[in-house]
Amino acid sequence: MSAKPLSDEDKKKQISVRGIAQVEDITGIKEAFNRHLHYTQAKDRKVATDRDYFFSLCYTVREKLVGRWIRTQQHYYEKDPKRVYYLSLEFYMGRTLTNTMANLGMQSQVDEALYQMGLELETLEEKEEDAGLGNGGLGRLAACFLDSMATLGLAAYGYGIRYDYGIFTQKIFNDEQHEETDDWLKFGNPWEIARPEYQIPVHFYGRLHYPPNGGTPQWVDTEVVMAMPYDTPIPGFRNNYVNTLRLWSAKAPTAFHLSSFNVGDYLTAVCDRNLAENISRVLYPNDNFIEGKELRLKQEYFLVAASLQDLLRRFKVSKFGTLDKSRVDLSKLPAKVAIQLNDTHPGLAVPEMMRILVDIEGLSWDESWAITQKCMAYTNHTVLPEALERWSVKMLEYLLPRHLNIIYEINQRFMDAVAKRWPGDFPRMGRMSIVEEQPEKRINMANLSIVGAHAVNGVAAIHSEIIKNTIFKDFHEMYPTKFQNKTNGITPRRWLVLCNPSLADLIVEKLGSEDWLTDLSQLRKLEKWAEDPAFLMAVARVKMENKQRLAHYIEKEYGIKLNCDSLFDCQVKRIHEYKRQLLNILHAITLYNRIKANPNANIVPRTIMIGGKAAPGYATAKQIINLFCRVARVINSDPMVNNKLKLVFLENYRVSLAEKVIPAVELSEQISTAGTEASGTGNMKFMLNGSLTIGTLDGANVEMLEELTNKEDMFIFGMKVEEVEQLRAKGYNPYAFYQADQELKCVCDMIRDGYFNKENPSLFQSIYNNLVNHDHYMLLADYRSYIAAQDRVSRHYASPTRWAQMCVMNIAASGKFSSDRTISDYAKDIWGVEPSRKALPRPSQQRLQG
Repeated sequence: MSAKPLSDEDKKKQISVRGIAQVEDITGIKEAFNRHLHYTQAKDRKVATDRDYFFSLCYTVREKLVGRWIRTQQHYYEKDPKRVYYLSLEFYMGRTLTNTMANLGMQSQVDEALYQMGLELETLEEKEEDAGLGNGGLGRLAACFLDSMATLGLAAYGYGIRYDYGIFTQKIFNDEQHEETDDWLKFGNPWEIARPEYQIPVHFYGRLHYPPNGGTPQWVDTEVVMAMPYDTPIPGFRNNYVNTLRLWSAKAPTAFHLSSFNVGDYLTAVCDRNLAENISRVLYPNDNFIEGKELRLKQEYFLVAASLQDLLRRFKVSKFGTLDKSRVDLSKLPAKVAIQLNDTHPGLAVPEMMRILVDIEGLSWDESWAITQKCMAYTNHTVLPEALERWSVKMLEYLLPRHLNIIYEINQRFMDAVAKRWPGDFPRMGRMSIVEEQPEKRINMANLSIVGAHAVNGVAAIHSEIIKNTIFKDFHEMYPTKFQNKTNGITPRRWLVLCNPSLADLIVEKLGSEDWLTDLSQLRKLEKWAEDPAFLMAVARVKMENKQRLAHYIEKEYGIKLNCDSLFDCQVKRIHEYKRQLLNILHAITLYNRIKANPNANIVPRTIMIGGKAAPGYATAKQIINLFCRVARVINSDPMVNNKLKLVFLENYRVSLAEKVIPAVELSEQISTAGTEASGTGNMKFMLNGSLTIGTLDGANVEMLEELTNKEDMFIFGMKVEEVEQLRAKGYNPYAFYQADQELKCVCDMIRDGYFNKENPSLFQSIYNNLVNHDHYMLLADYRSYIAAQDRVSRHYASPTRWAQMCVMNIAASGKFSSDRTISDYAKDIWGVEPSRKALPRPSQQRLQG
């Protein structure tokens, strides 16, 4: 059943969320649009392309931002609040146009203005490239946080890298993943503004010079790369605040004298410039092979060196509106600056801040350390020990000799403190040391970040407990008050208003206002309508419209025709063994076998979708994609299965595709091994959009279950964290599970014997061997419980009214998982700032007084 293009009536549906278009607004938008088409794009309507129209629209919308942007910065300089700096190597922003229009409340006006000019907003929106400057959850979380920080009126800045090439574009050829470069800047970026006047020098290499009379070593003979800032406006939700995301691009220093070169030297010098600029060329995929790569270490230091210099410049000139360095008392820095390290990637901020304060500003070590610790806070995003960053001492000594020297000093003083607390406990000292001696001498970036920060937080309640009891147990015993939990959240503006406006409109209609958009806890009021047949029918109708829209997209892109009456079952996330996409495949094959065994059985039809990228160097993850695509090919072409089961791999999963997929999905797969997923945020997006969850008690799933009034409204299966640990401790034997379960054995044997790849039967032998002989993430141990939970899903789906009730109860329970709540907690508990719901005046209004 294919979706029809939206009718005019459909397009005007979301009046209550989007606002009513005023004639004067529409006229102004049309005038600005035509002005930019002529004077910015230098085109007229006879020769302009859709891309020209898209850029003209972006510049039109940006006009509405710029006045607010300048006013916001003026407000910050006048009020001189404490500023928050969010340092992240990834910001997975996606598309900006629609999000900006939603936050400014001008969707309706733009839609109507374009309609009057014979253009379609949806067509132009599709011309925007995703800003894919992230691998997945960590980068997308950073983007949601920026939205919430602006919405809460915090004086906050994002700092990251402006990669020329973002996360690779995934192409599936011959059922295998292939990577292509993501040249997201090839047509230009209408949202960014270059700030060459704020370029900052960043130093690498060199050596240490020790003054003959003692004193601080001097870092000399360095190579310099310039960090050029590009600023992107981040609007709050209808409050006239516009914050800044500052991304750094590497540029070679301009000083290079032609007179001293012959032709050969000139060409060499030009090539050397390109080498310098490679630092911001490409985002590293998230895999296990980043360690030891000099370019990655350069990126991490480039980010922190440029950002710290920039925020110190701002600290010195704040409140005075002049470039004169007026504020010189750096002891006041913690009262005006909070720095959040998004994982260990910006962990070099600790020694870099010490270098600046000691070497450049001339402060004592003790003064500098007190300031550094009070400013820094660290968010941990993983419970997997192998995923914690470590850098070779040899590489650090070569690339950043002064920083290694500072790290040694930090570690010596820290080890002295540990020895004082636990005299003679050398094993503990070995575990806690920032400098690891085995298997080679390395710097443990997590330990460095913990020691250098005043607060350390996990990103879900269970995750925060796990890190305190396992990987950071020694640190928690030493600094019990340093550790906190800040459960992740998502912005409801992008993940409901923007991607699912029909559902947002329905909620506005029921709750009677739009206040819930900035106070998601109000969704709890929807529980009173969970028994209302009319409301349940309306929710089901919205879900069906979204399913039809996604089905239309899938048929157009992949040539696969879906049964929209089937259960849309989806797992979208980075492909990794611990996320257990393979368990999902085992279930798909199980269903297939059941249909083949009894074609006339009354089976609830399903469409199983998997999407996500495998890191280019992660062979097992790429094999999992290959297996799923092969299984899909066999099942989708089997006439006996017909419309009862379809499998779809969602190629090149990204933010803009997520915005199409998430509103349509009915079952969200969150099936990682208990104790491996830090939090997850996809689970929250699906819940907010009325999907039910099948999952383990892992990450934020635990808190999602707690929020539900009826625990049966979530399909929980599998071992708990302690059960996983117990089974591992007594010796897990996956082969015993394989032998004991005939349905499981049949599925595994089909993979082993090449049922889905008859031309190369041994293709997936390694997957079979891993499952039955190793199975580190315990898929076989959880298989039977998973299948039973999937059977419960089918039984509930066969009752549309009960399913709709469960959907409503899940939406009502999702209020806790707003990034506004998360950021409010960070602000009050870690950063020491107070969120504000008070809007700034629009630029056309009188300036705020006082």
